[in-house]
Amino acid sequence: MKVAVVGKGGVGKTTIAGVVARSFADAGRPVVALDCDTNPNLGIALGVSPAETARLASIRESLGDGGDHAPTPDEILDRFGATAPGGVRLAVVSRIDRPNPG
Repeated sequence: MKVAVVGKGGVGKTTIAGVVARSFADAGRPVVALDCDTNPNLGIALGVSPAETARLASIRESLGDGGDHAPTPDEILDRFGATAPGGVRLAVVSRIDRPNPG
């Protein structure tokens, strides 16, 4: 199952996404949460520390500077993600501001 939470700014998308992800994980389902927001705070909503959430966003941005991409979804999560309390796997996949056109 894939669930996307979308809407205007400031309406609670991150909070709702965090609650839904944690609820599915608490029910024993495997959950991968992708934070696609330009202001990525889903990690905080999931219980990941602010420092780790910021680190995930900075890793994503560094790929625009020629960093090494991962070829599979599992490798993306292993290399560029974190596991939140409750077992939710999280990755920040927001837009890269300075892409390397090569």
